[in-house]
Amino acid sequence: MDNRKYVPQPVDTSEVRLPETLQNLAETMAKNVHEVWAKNRMAQGWKYGTKRDDEHLMHPCLIPYEELSEEEKEYDRNTAMETLKLILKLGFKIERR
Repeated sequence: MDNRKYVPQPVDTSEVRLPETLQNLAETMAKNVHEVWAKNRMAQGWKYGTKRDDEHLMHPCLIPYEELSEEEKEYDRNTAMETLKLILKLGFKIERR
């Protein structure tokens, strides 16, 4: 048995403030995060179900992003926001063409 203890150490982005122009991008990214997740799950044989059931590959979040609860959307938004903040922290610029 492996007794190593994993301690996540994400880059600290707490001081990074996203410009308002990136707020809309974050929401678009959040929707895409959900779409990619759902597509992958469905490719693995998962289907919509009112309750999560790993044995029967059923998940209640296999619905369009717009129909997710705010709590579920917030999970995807957090992923998008932290990704954008990391990009900025690493010194990259995000520009619209």
